[in-house]
Amino acid sequence: MRVLGFGDNIVDRFIDRRTSYPGGNSVNFSVFARRLGAGSAYLGVFGADRFGDLLKESLLAESVDISHAVTRDGPSGWTNIRLEAGERRFLDWNGGGITLEEPFRPSRDHLDYMGGFDVVHSSVYSGIEEHLPAVRAAVPRVTFDFSADDDRRSDAYLAAVCPSVDLGQFSCADLSDRESRDLLRAAVRHGAGSALATRGTEGALFLEGGTFHEGGAEYVPPSSIVDTMGCGDAYLTAFVLALVRAGWARDRRVDAGGVAASMRAAALYSAQQCTVEGAFGRGWPFSDADPDAARAALTGPGAPLPRYH
Repeated sequence: MRVLGFGDNIVDRFIDRRTSYPGGNSVNFSVFARRLGAGSAYLGVFGADRFGDLLKESLLAESVDISHAVTRDGPSGWTNIRLEAGERRFLDWNGGGITLEEPFRPSRDHLDYMGGFDVVHSSVYSGIEEHLPAVRAAVPRVTFDFSADDDRRSDAYLAAVCPSVDLGQFSCADLSDRESRDLLRAAVRHGAGSALATRGTEGALFLEGGTFHEGGAEYVPPSSIVDTMGCGDAYLTAFVLALVRAGWARDRRVDAGGVAASMRAAALYSAQQCTVEGAFGRGWPFSDADPDAARAALTGPGAPLPRYH
């Protein structure tokens, strides 16, 4: 199996640890898929700065192919984070940097390249929504992370994006079971082939073909939790890979037993993620004097914060 993470990247600056970690939904998907045994690549825009170097070096160290990605003059995206009782508190960010200022625009050659992968995954923080119809026409399966921002749950956004998505993931820890189900129904009604809700310790829901499947969360002792960065990305990646290995395709569903096994595998992998620093480790220490450390203020007037899962 070969998969491609297409779009966003970011550096997560943990203020309390004074360490910057590589991340971003599409980057995390590529890394987790490689660790789970798939051939993996990342396609996106890196900033021409030290944070861009961190992202590229980390992906190469994880054996993720970045040969088709580009580097542009401009800042990498970064966000400041502080851990409080093992949970992340997002302080401020720079709006995504060059990755969102000048998003990747795939050419015909890029689309042909994408067609060589079994799954292409992207997210709301990639700025590539207008290109999704062309991507879907070129590749076997498209998965997409809608995260948890309210404007990405609106009918207008779902109507624009869902017809080009085979599996959409929504972070629903802030929603009730009923609200989560209603959101998944809305995504499928607007054209998504299937929809997944990750709900933290409440487990996950998967809707396909009018049937809901429920999966529990794997217990992690509090003493083992380092932080929860990337847990939703880990769940999605493991779930999608398990589904594909069970035969899931745009025109083929997996039976209830296969879905249940995929959800169990995803819960186990997501639980392991709670024991890792950052999304997948590989942090670089920083100091407030570092000229490439962006802004070290603990609070400030940065861009409106996204609601990461």
